[in-house]
Amino acid sequence: MQEIYSDVITFRGSHYQFGKMQGESIKRSFVMENRKKQWKLRRPRFTINIDEVKSMINTYAPGIWEELEGIKDGIEWSLSDTLQEFAGYRINLPSSGCSVFTSSNYMIRNYDYHPKTYEGRLVLFQPTDTGLTTIGPSQRITGRLDGMNQYGLVLGYNFTHRKQPGEGFICNMISRIVLETCSSVEEAVHLLQEIPHRYAFSYLVLDQHEETFIIEGSARGTSVRKGNLCTNHFENLTAENRNYLDDSYRRLLAMQNNSAKKLSAEEAFRMMNDTDRGVFSKQYKNWGGTIHTSGYLPAERKVWFSLGGDADPYVIDFDKWMEGIDIPEKKLYGKVDTSLPFAHMEANVR
Repeated sequence: MQEIYSDVITFRGSHYQFGKMQGESIKRSFVMENRKKQWKLRRPRFTINIDEVKSMINTYAPGIWEELEGIKDGIEWSLSDTLQEFAGYRINLPSSGCSVFTSSNYMIRNYDYHPKTYEGRLVLFQPTDTGLTTIGPSQRITGRLDGMNQYGLVLGYNFTHRKQPGEGFICNMISRIVLETCSSVEEAVHLLQEIPHRYAFSYLVLDQHEETFIIEGSARGTSVRKGNLCTNHFENLTAENRNYLDDSYRRLLAMQNNSAKKLSAEEAFRMMNDTDRGVFSKQYKNWGGTIHTSGYLPAERKVWFSLGGDADPYVIDFDKWMEGIDIPEKKLYGKVDTSLPFAHMEANVR
């Protein structure tokens, strides 16, 4: 068991200013030092086409391109290297786990992955140039693992597979684009059907209208269905599924068994975060251990966040923050039952 933390990063300003601040703050961080060491072992097998990436990002969320320009200047890298690491388009991504449970007024999500990938950044951004105000944990700095925006639109995603990738965006950048540009489930569903997907993931979206839609997306197409439970397989596009799905079905069944009656948000959070309920995972060595549990309440604009299992969530009043009331905590702490090192907390993580 080890104590870990997540930084709480808040920013109000333009996308370029936000990017430059992030670039300067991560320039000498453990996350970037560890990424540099990983590159020495495994460099990308293709060259970034700058014009292609710029065109694709500007098509959907031009503010994010300005953020990338700011990161480039803040971290003092070339534009090509910056896009390779942070643009979220045509880049590689390891497999992962994750479970999502929703009701009419909440979404609870377990983020399951390997500690060496975790950045430990919970980000609140209120842009002054373009785009919506958002909150969510980051991945590859610019992407979001899950989150909520100012209209109460909530999104979480689950991995399905990485085979036969397409020339599209990876999951965390798709999540960021949806949260930054869509004000409703209807807009999110439309965008998720339109945007090019590199890998196969399920995206769950919920807003104040209290109905969850699950968009199964891959490089070969999308399918939309209603539902409130999701793990790591498709229900409609079944030809996309991996052969081994025992753990995915096990967690899905655990959620079904634990939710035979209607659960309050508090009960649902405990179902997902308690380590003896069958959903929380300790498969850290297999790229599928639960690192954080997040809860989003669209109507209340409240966010619940905890690191590790059997933990009480830290509650963030997103409405108050958007009104200008700062969050006093700079770091959130939790305990995770693994000895594996976390990428944001120490050097030489490979």
